[in-house]
Amino acid sequence: MLVEPPDDARRLDLDRAVVQAVAARLLGGARTGPDADAIALRALLAGPVERPAVSIVKAVLGRIDAAAGDPIIACGPIASLLAADRYGSVECVPGEPEDALNRVRAGGRALIDLVMARPWWGRLLAMPDLQVAVALPDDAAARPRALMVSRTRPGPTGDDRTFWVTDSAVSETRIVEALARAGLVATMTHAAGGLKLFTLAGYVQAEDGRLAMAPGTLKGVIGAAPVF
Repeated sequence: MLVEPPDDARRLDLDRAVVQAVAARLLGGARTGPDADAIALRALLAGPVERPAVSIVKAVLGRIDAAAGDPIIACGPIASLLAADRYGSVECVPGEPEDALNRVRAGGRALIDLVMARPWWGRLLAMPDLQVAVALPDDAAARPRALMVSRTRPGPTGDDRTFWVTDSAVSETRIVEALARAGLVATMTHAAGGLKLFTLAGYVQAEDGRLAMAPGTLKGVIGAAPVF
């Protein structure tokens, strides 16, 4: 004999409030960029918030961002998984990262696997109109595995990491030491095809004079991303 579940008016009211809040927020449209989103998210999560709630809030706001902002595509298996977790259903594009970058230039955003056969992120040195604006996972203790590229230049949020590329052939240790002497805390994130990608602590502008004497001939900042 089937038993009808009991009424749960309280939870139904809470669920209804969620639906109404999401609908109202979608009508509010997108913010000006990922830096504005990060600052708003930190304000929402200020105080004692349980870890599961943090993940849920990030996912809800990520889906709102995907619906209200520029379209998002994913390139690579890891980027596809991370995009599905944060932004919901997004278009997963086959082919090379360069194809995804061309899609960004035409309008949109692309989350791309950091580790690919070729160091695609090095191409951003020759594409000043494109910037890394998000790195996932965005937990401060996590190593970035996918980078989101957009046409929006990110601004500082108060807790960021900056991505810097160099073609220097000297060792990772010597480069880190040289950056430390300039007052920068650096960690090598990936190396491929004669290029090295470093993560710099904080928000570092491309024109920062501390980078002028850093090792390398082909080098530069390719963007920054908030951490939580």
